[in-house]
Amino acid sequence: MPRDFSRTRRVADQIQRELAGLIRDEIRDPRVGSVTVSEVRVTRDLGHAEIYVTGLGMDEATSRQMVDALNGAAGFLRRQLASRMRLRTVPAPRFHYDPVFDQGARLTRLIDDAVGDDNDQSTGD
Repeated sequence: MPRDFSRTRRVADQIQRELAGLIRDEIRDPRVGSVTVSEVRVTRDLGHAEIYVTGLGMDEATSRQMVDALNGAAGFLRRQLASRMRLRTVPAPRFHYDPVFDQGARLTRLIDDAVGDDNDQSTGD
């Protein structure tokens, strides 16, 4: 059983690497800007790949439009993956918005604000 997990993890990692290049080099849709493929989860039967992406410098609404564009190009991306990967069946990609980077940036801003407020209070005494 651990061997199966290892294979799905390796396939997911390869899909993540290949998709990053494909999206950057092959997708010409103006809604798709600078994209980070943050995670890929492949089902055990290798039938589907859940792909989590974030648009760099995009707000949530724009990122969701980017995800719609990527899901529209899923067939093209799957064919491109098939030509680059040595698999009998390439998992069908399904893209999802990943808010992790936005949440991280929000937390960083909150921490910076709190530190700035603390510094203002300590210099004011």
